[in-house]
Amino acid sequence: MSRSDDVLKLHRLAHNGGSAALLEWLATRLGGWTGVVRHAAGAGTGDPVAPGGPEQGQQPPGVAVRGAAEMSARGVRSAVLHDAGSATLLFALDDRRALASVLPLPHPAEAPALLADAVAPLALVLRAEEAERREARAAVAEARSREAVLRLLMGGQLPIAHQIAEALRPSLPDPMRIYVAECRSGRLAEVARLCQELTGGRAWVVRCPVYVRHLIILVPADAPAVSAGHDTLAGALSAVTPDCAVGVSGELALGQAPTAYTQAFHALAVARGRGERHARFGPGPELELAAHEAGADWAATLLAPLHAYEPRRPQDPAGQELRATANAWLNFGSHATRLLRVHRNTLAARLRLIETLLGLDLTRLGDQAALSLALRLTPRAGRGSGATGPAHAPGLDTVLRDPRLTEWARAHLSRLTGPDAPAGARDTVRTWLAHDARLVPAAAALGVSVPGARKRLARIEALLERSLLQSPSVRYDLWLAHRAEELAE
Repeated sequence: MSRSDDVLKLHRLAHNGGSAALLEWLATRLGGWTGVVRHAAGAGTGDPVAPGGPEQGQQPPGVAVRGAAEMSARGVRSAVLHDAGSATLLFALDDRRALASVLPLPHPAEAPALLADAVAPLALVLRAEEAERREARAAVAEARSREAVLRLLMGGQLPIAHQIAEALRPSLPDPMRIYVAECRSGRLAEVARLCQELTGGRAWVVRCPVYVRHLIILVPADAPAVSAGHDTLAGALSAVTPDCAVGVSGELALGQAPTAYTQAFHALAVARGRGERHARFGPGPELELAAHEAGADWAATLLAPLHAYEPRRPQDPAGQELRATANAWLNFGSHATRLLRVHRNTLAARLRLIETLLGLDLTRLGDQAALSLALRLTPRAGRGSGATGPAHAPGLDTVLRDPRLTEWARAHLSRLTGPDAPAGARDTVRTWLAHDARLVPAAAALGVSVPGARKRLARIEALLERSLLQSPSVRYDLWLAHRAEELAE
């Protein structure tokens, strides 16, 4: 093989296989260890040593490392070191690294020229690989920063969320709509690109930290794609792939991001069953509005022990973190570990502490519904009004007896008995709620199979235009509505 053939081979390997393929070919061609070593001046840079030799990823021989250090100290660009039965040939790649080859004597006569010819393509491909790694690290950092912004929004910490968002661009839209797009995870990047194109780069896009198939998109309310009566953005996103579905919230202020997300999630449950595969949240009676005046004091008193809690150890969660844990668990169940980035045992321990502080049993749907309502009626954690526990609070039943709650409950449940309701819808929901929204015992009580019960609830999802089986679920509101109606009767 001529030298020109070798040079051509080196460049092809660098282009198609990268540094690993190039070094492996050199090692085979020369019959000895060949790889990249760093000298002392380049130590600690974080650059990985490129693989070489018969076994990929093996550590470079000591003689090669010593030779690279001596070459750097002398300020030369190449060197040959002779040892017992071997020769080490070194060529500088840059001011940190050298191409080294440890060959048995006598080494091939073409080795010096071949290694010298390999320096240029190897140095180029190493720089390209480093740039790719930096780009990948930057992409991970940006994704995590965007996720952090989402967490801050959901926690009501708008000033910090704005500060981080300004550095990442674009600015957070206010007012806005939230879109939740669901499709195969391999197509989410395509959905994100299309969304930015259709909104002129004004949308804030973040992958859902809980559901890997979901993309959460904050779109300015005045974006051209959503200003007309027909939502062209939702239609375009849902058309990316046949399994894609999109749920859209109503127009809300940025500070209402948690509500907007829940609305979009409920709309997504409706979109899955529609031919066009997208749906906008159907407005209905809002529990928070109906219960605010009657329940605000009750909620503040119930949550006072949580907000006032001070941990014994600095590393333990304080009241604000426990509140975030309760919110995440109520909205996402066991998936809350992904949102909070904690182990399932940590989540369980925090929930036990919340139960102890508030005097609740979170295995019961009724207590879950009470906590959910209290958290929604106190959007920001405070020290409370000086109450020390739930014993000082008016009972939840007292709140639910308020005429405004009775009116809300009847409006909320009216669809279950309307002309479009499937037969037995009200009894199905009531039985499901009576068994703490657990599908297996509810199916047994209804005398149907578990898949049959799931199908019934899926039809009721479409009727209510709310998610039942997947969290965030409307089950808490349904339980509260049934209880308010029972009290009124």
